[in-house]
Parts: sequence; C-alpha cells; structure tokens
Amino acid sequence: MQTERLITMANQIGDFFKYFPDKEQAKKDIAQHLMRFWASSMRQQILAHVNENAGKGLDPIVRDAISEHMDAHLSTSD
Repeated sequence: MQTERLITMANQIGDFFKYFPDKEQAKKDIAQHLMRFWASSMRQQILAHVNENAGKGLDPIVRDAISEHMDAHLSTSD
C-alpha cells in the first residue's frame, strides 16, 4: 500500500482520538487500534515512515503514538 494512503488512514484514526482529554491515553489508543486492525505489513510501513521521514504528513499525536507505542510491538503477529 502506498505510504500516502497509510498516512491518510492513520490521521483519520487520530482525528477520532485527538480530542480525548488524556493525551497519553489517546496515543496508546491510536497505537492499539493500529496494532489490532492493521496488517503487519501496514504497521511496518508506517513505522518505517516515522523512523525514516520523521512522520512527515502525520498529525503530531499520530506520529507520537506510533513512535512511542508501536516500536516495541512491531513483531506482533496478525
């Protein structure tokens, strides 16, 4: 899947969570959603985008959710 499409999808998920009052929990929830519903290849691609391109195009809360909460879980199987 094209990275631009993944960025759009991730930002749409972030839109739902970004107004939660607890920002740390919102970031955990975003990452959990990606871990639960995205294929491993999609997660690897978006994490690589964050690591290689500083998450260009991602909303800050989404970028932070991915960098802070997904790296440790990247090897999780589908």
